[in-house]
Parts: sequence; structure tokens; C-alpha cells
Amino acid sequence: MRELAPWLALIFQRPWRLVLGGVLILATLASGIGLLALSGWFITDTAIVGILLAAGTQVAVNLYVPGGGIRFFAVSRTVARYLERVYNHDTVLRLLTDIRVALFHRLAGASRTGQSRLSGAQWLSRLTSDVDALDTIYLRVIAPAALAGVITLLVALLAWVLFSGAVALGLLAITTLAFVLATVAVYVRTREPSYRQADRQEELRTAVVEHIEGFAELRAAGRTGRHGAWLLRQAHQMNSEQVEVDSKVGWHQAISHLLINLCAVFALWAGYGLYETGAISGPVLVLLPIAILGLAEVYSMLPDAFGKLGSTVSSAARLNRDATPAGEQGKAEIPAPADDHLALVAQDIAVRYDGFAPILTHFDLTLSRGERIGILGRSGSGKSSLADTLAGLLPASRGELARQPCAYLTQQTALFDDTLRANLILGNPAATDAELWQVLELVELGDRFAREPEQLDTWLGNTGSRLSGGEARRVALARVLLNPAPLVVLDEPFTGLDGDTRSRISKRLERWLEGKSVISLAHGSEALPATDRVIHLE
Repeated sequence: MRELAPWLALIFQRPWRLVLGGVLILATLASGIGLLALSGWFITDTAIVGILLAAGTQVAVNLYVPGGGIRFFAVSRTVARYLERVYNHDTVLRLLTDIRVALFHRLAGASRTGQSRLSGAQWLSRLTSDVDALDTIYLRVIAPAALAGVITLLVALLAWVLFSGAVALGLLAITTLAFVLATVAVYVRTREPSYRQADRQEELRTAVVEHIEGFAELRAAGRTGRHGAWLLRQAHQMNSEQVEVDSKVGWHQAISHLLINLCAVFALWAGYGLYETGAISGPVLVLLPIAILGLAEVYSMLPDAFGKLGSTVSSAARLNRDATPAGEQGKAEIPAPADDHLALVAQDIAVRYDGFAPILTHFDLTLSRGERIGILGRSGSGKSSLADTLAGLLPASRGELARQPCAYLTQQTALFDDTLRANLILGNPAATDAELWQVLELVELGDRFAREPEQLDTWLGNTGSRLSGGEARRVALARVLLNPAPLVVLDEPFTGLDGDTRSRISKRLERWLEGKSVISLAHGSEALPATDRVIHLE
């Protein structure tokens, strides 16, 4: 369960919202049990009065107070359930936002090597099913279990008031056993198969995605049928394990319901003895057993939730393993140079990916503050891998690196399906509109977006699909230029731009980057901004 600890800490950052949501659930459950119990009491009371009147005995019955109570519980149950559903669904969405933001922070701090361990299908599973398993843990596990305990104590208190302390203790003992069987016992019995089920489900989902992506290759190799049959066998095995888990959950649910019914029988038997002595009336005798039967609604939610808790723990373990916490990579790992006059010092750097030969070895570089260096190399020479290493995304396999805080324009243009403003302020959240327009003018996009009706709030589309390749590249460049970091690494900054546009932007960059240290990487000298010296990668 320790795998859930960081995510539970994140969930409990909103304690008052969780408490209020729990109170609304409690109000719904209490109103339902109150409606059931008071209705049973009222029906029994009116039936007894009817029998006495038929026998010629003069009796009176108050129809208005219990009738008003029944109407109150009926209305309060409806209102409380509506408010609970609206409020708690909003809470779940807020928790989902918190979890995703925390996860993205972790991923942003993870090394490129760590991120590349998983395929796209596996990352899709992390960001969808694994996150979804965590964001509902409050609504499926925490709140129902806590409220089941509270409702059980309230019913025991009712038994103490109406019947006796011995009856209350007897009911509490039976309901405690039912609670343990519906929660802890279910989790213990289903933990391992549910854990395996979550892993197998992810493996099958990944295999299906890869089957679809590689369908053309499988068809060319004549293996679509065999691979499809293998997927069906995996799905059948997964379903068999799911049946095993569901069977165990079903048995625990049936036994816990049986215990609740035994509680009602026990209350009826004990109450009958009190009725014979005149300690309680007939309607009160019926009230408690019916209220206990209302506990079945509370306990019915628990076995299924705790039966899936193993898969939730599995999801948390995968996220903890594959998403490096923020701070373990990046700035915290790369110290500043000992000499204040230096911006970057790289000594005997080697760059490689796990399982492959080194791309670069024995690379040395010293960059003074305010100096601008260009690095040239043909495609495949390791420019981008070197840039990743200097920026801190790819750890060096050997050597020492020290540098100032860095802003990095990667070779691949990455834009989000959001507005122009949202994409730009990632570089500097404190940037004003005037600064945004200023940097857009620098990259010659000011007039382009000034003509748009939404201007800075123009939607860029998925990965910048509403922009041309050159425009998207300039937006990414503008985002990096907004960053106040004293060191700037630009990998192929002018991709997709014609010579004239590149020349004009390069001149403006020279003024904009004044006082900053710059490392530019490109395949040719014409694709570099102004530099003090150039290094050629062999």
C-alpha cells in the first residue's frame, strides 16, 4: 500500500472539500435509512391502531408528525443525493487535475532515457487508465469505507437508545465482522490476482495498439491471423483471471449481506423479548431491524471497490516507477560552474543510449558568460543528442557537466492543442501581453496573429496543425526566447524558414539575446544565428 502514499498525500491536499463531500454522502445514506425506518414504524403503528379500532378500542394516532418526517427524509434524500453527485463529481475532476498536473511535473523532470523506456502505447496507458484508477480512489474506496463505519456506529447508537447496550454491542460485533469481510478480507484475497490483472490488461492494451499500428507490416509478413489469435488467447486468459476476482468479490458480498440480514433477525429477536416485558412498543420493535436492513445499501459498495484496490495499487506502482519525481533530474543534478565567469563546462562527455554504442565520446566544451557558440554536424552526427545532454534531458554516460540554468529549443517542434498565449507563457508564466507581442514581432509573427480575431487567444490546433511548419517553429522559438534563463540552447532554430526570413530573425536575435550565453546547433553555417566561434562535429 506504500505505493499509494504519494498519491493519497496529493488527494488529501483538499481536506475540506473531501470532508464536505463525505458529509453529503452521509446525509444521503442517513436520509435513506431514516426514511426506511420511519416508514416501517409508521406502517406498524397505523396497522396496530387499525386492529384496535376494529376490536372496538378507542385509540388515537398522530398522522402528521411521522408523515411530516417521512416527507422530510424523502425530500432530504433526493436533495442530498443530487448535491452529492454534483459536488463529488466536481471533486473527482479536481483530483484528476491535481494528479495529472503532478504526473506531468514528474515526467517533465524525468530524463529522456527514462521516458524512452516505454512505448507510446504504454505511456497512453499511464496517462489514461492508471490515472483514472487513482482519481476515483476517494469516491470508490475512502469515502464509502469511512461512511460505512460512521453509519454502522449510528445504527448501534440507535440500538443502544431504543433497545439496550447489550443489543447494541451484539449488533456492533456482527456488523464489524461484515465490514471486515467486505473490505480487508476482499483486498487480501484479491490483491495478487487483481494486481496481475492490471499488469496483464496493460500488456494486452499495448499489444492491441501495436497490432493496429503495425498491421501493414504484419499483413505483408502474412502474420495477421497468428498475431490476432495470440491476442485472443491473451484476452481469454485475462477474462479468466477477471472471473476469478469477480467470484471472490461476489462471495464476500453475499456473506456480508447475509450478516446484515442476521443483524436484522438478531435485532428482531432481541426486541421481541423487550416487547414482551413492555420495555418497547410494537412500532419501535420494527423500527430497528428495518433500519439495519438499510445498511445493505452501504455495504454493497465495499466489496467491488476493495476487489479493485489491487489494480489501483498496481497503477500507482507503475506511475511511481516510470515517472521520475521532479527534482531528481534536470537542474538539481547539474551544478553551476565553479567559475562565475563561465556559463557551461563539459569535460570528457560521452553520449549514448542504453544498449547502443556511444554517439559521442571525449567531448569538451567551455562556454564563457555572454559567449555564443555554434555547433555544426551532418545528420546523424549526434547534434540533437548532444543538445539533450547539455540541456539536461539526456544524462551523460561519462564525464562531468556544469552549467547555468538553461532554456532549450528542441529539434522537434512541440506545440500544445491550446491557444497561442498558453503555448507562449510556458516559457515565462509572468510574461505580459506586451512582451508576448514583442517576441512575436521578433520572429515575424506579430502581423500574422494581429489579423486573427482572437489574436493571442487564437487556437493553434493539435500540435499546431493550424500553422505552417515554419510558423510553428517560430512559435516554439518565441517561447524559448521568453524564458529568462541565462543560457540558451537552440537546436536547428530556423527549420522551415526561407533564407530572407532567417536572416532578418537572426539579426533581431542578436539584440534580444544580448548578455546571454548561446549554443546553437545546425547542419550548416547558414542555419546558425550569429556566433563567436563554431565547433564541427566529426
